[in-house]
Amino acid sequence: MNHSYGKILVCAFVLVFLSASAGYSHFGMVIPSDNMVMKDDERSIDLELSFSHPFEGRGMELVKPERFFVVKDGKKESLLDSLESAEVMGEKAWQANYPVKRPGAYTFCMVPEPYWEPAEDCYIIHYTKTVAAAYGLDEGWDAEVGLKTEIVPLTKPYALYENNLFQGVVKLNGEPVPHAEVEVEYYDREGRFEAPSDYMVTQTVKADKNGVFSYAVPGSGWWGFAALSTSGETKVHKGEEKEIELGAVIWVRFEEWREKK
Repeated sequence: MNHSYGKILVCAFVLVFLSASAGYSHFGMVIPSDNMVMKDDERSIDLELSFSHPFEGRGMELVKPERFFVVKDGKKESLLDSLESAEVMGEKAWQANYPVKRPGAYTFCMVPEPYWEPAEDCYIIHYTKTVAAAYGLDEGWDAEVGLKTEIVPLTKPYALYENNLFQGVVKLNGEPVPHAEVEVEYYDREGRFEAPSDYMVTQTVKADKNGVFSYAVPGSGWWGFAALSTSGETKVHKGEEKEIELGAVIWVRFEEWREKK
């Protein structure tokens, strides 16, 4: 084989591999219109539910979730009936409006139907949550909500500046997951940014032996953290038993450091 031709083939293979790998990570998403409700009068939060590649702005179809609920002061309220069909990043998604009536921390959680991912030859379930605080009180922002797998924040998951360090502990069946792998991705809602390399679309950190991970966010906006685990369970796909991969996902907003006007 001609040496130059061989180099071209190698480069082409690398480009194809990178383009296929770019955006390989998908995230369950629960994005509120506001995660710090400060006004004295009653108001509401709009919630956007999707399953997407957040940095690249590519959506994936999200069928109606199996569960969608809010937890406040340890009490769970189903919001499934409030969901309305919507479109996010060009694909089917869901939306809801939630009236915020009392001070405190509200944890919104989505449990989707299992999603078949042919590229990974398995099903995926992303247990997704986000936390909003209202009217100056925030008791319960670090409480577990009882999901099969979840990221329990060790840093308040709101009222954070860009460049702040975010920490959380990954749990599966209520127990910390040692050395869990956590994928991190920015929601580029406006399509303003470009990653220097395909490797940087999704970043990865590992938790320590106690399941605790840390990540310093480089810019303001919404950031998703997804800790992946195998469930040990299977689901039949075309007559074959396939593994179910679980994702513990939390969405956190970071604010700009502002000078006085």
